[in-house]
Amino acid sequence: MRFEFSDKVKDLQKRVTEFMEEHVYPNEKTYEDQLNEGDSRWIVPPIIEELKEKAKQAGLWNLFLPESEYGAGLTNLEYAPLAEIMGRSPIGSEVFNCSAPDTGNMEVLVRYGTEEQKEKWLKPLLEGKIRSAFLMTEPDVASSDATNIQTSMVRDGDEYVINGRKWWSSGALDPRCKIAIVMGKTNPDAPRHQQQTQILVPLDTEGVTIKRYLPVFGYDHAPHGHAEVELKDVRVPASNVILGEGRGFEIAQGRLGPGRIHHCMRTIGVAERALELMIERVQKRKTFGKMLADQGVVREWIADSRIEIEQARLLTLKAAYMMDTVGNKVARKEISMIKVVAPNMALRVIDRAIQAFGGAGVSDDTPLAAMYANVRTLRLADGPDEVHRNAIAKQELRENPVE
Repeated sequence: MRFEFSDKVKDLQKRVTEFMEEHVYPNEKTYEDQLNEGDSRWIVPPIIEELKEKAKQAGLWNLFLPESEYGAGLTNLEYAPLAEIMGRSPIGSEVFNCSAPDTGNMEVLVRYGTEEQKEKWLKPLLEGKIRSAFLMTEPDVASSDATNIQTSMVRDGDEYVINGRKWWSSGALDPRCKIAIVMGKTNPDAPRHQQQTQILVPLDTEGVTIKRYLPVFGYDHAPHGHAEVELKDVRVPASNVILGEGRGFEIAQGRLGPGRIHHCMRTIGVAERALELMIERVQKRKTFGKMLADQGVVREWIADSRIEIEQARLLTLKAAYMMDTVGNKVARKEISMIKVVAPNMALRVIDRAIQAFGGAGVSDDTPLAAMYANVRTLRLADGPDEVHRNAIAKQELRENPVE
């Protein structure tokens, strides 16, 4: 593996960094102010659409799609440093049309969608005109095992009738969210991994009801949000099935691999920003007669944070490299490894930064508390730590049998 990025990637790193510094960071407060000034926080702040248009004009758009006519043609390894830069801001990824769950849904449509599905849903997603949701997790079963999904999908002539309840449906509350990919069971009697199907469901379909929003440690994450969604006798055309009946688990595995690595790339960016905030803080505050930066324990925090960030980045780049060279299936152990490592690393770095800020660190005067809440969810999203550790251990045992 080469550790030197190409001139193309270096140029993109420079351009994305400059765009973030000129347009994104200065407008984070504007974004939040516009949310708070409306009658409801479930509105689209005008600034985000302005920034998206600027990013599109700058040629910094849809950078995430590898080996595709639709994106920038970057490999996972080439995209990694760009996702890290975007991840430094809570609004960064959306500005470049590179935010979840849209990225994963677009990849699904690129890989598995019909031409009709691409024209109707992929095209407006790529243009940033609409947003989307992915409905898999359910409140009544342990959804970290995708084969547990209970939502029923019954064929009725040229339609499917869907009944079930989903939650943690990220993005479903956004007024721009027009389409959801829903995972459910079409044949409970089929082999375990062939029971599930994924179907495109427009959110304005009769029977689709947003029951409530789900806060994360008190944060609403508006206007994106996380929803509990009821599906009651929802009818959609059979042509909305993606790839084919019984292929849902297969699609989920293909979707979640890149999704996990994107989360990890962005999380490293969050950790970098937290470390920067900590370093700035400790050089400005004095306790017991000397600067915080001169305290031995604070220097340990800084050193440990830098070491852990670099370790996580290298493992993430290795996973990205393997996805590009040997495929997601062969790289599944490395993907699971970084999915465990990156959020846990970032939480430690953010926690040290909070300690350096004291009371300010847990207030809204700094982004640290929100960072911590967001990153903590990643120990659950796209598979909890325990599931990934189990997968890693199983593969290690399989590769090293005792005669």
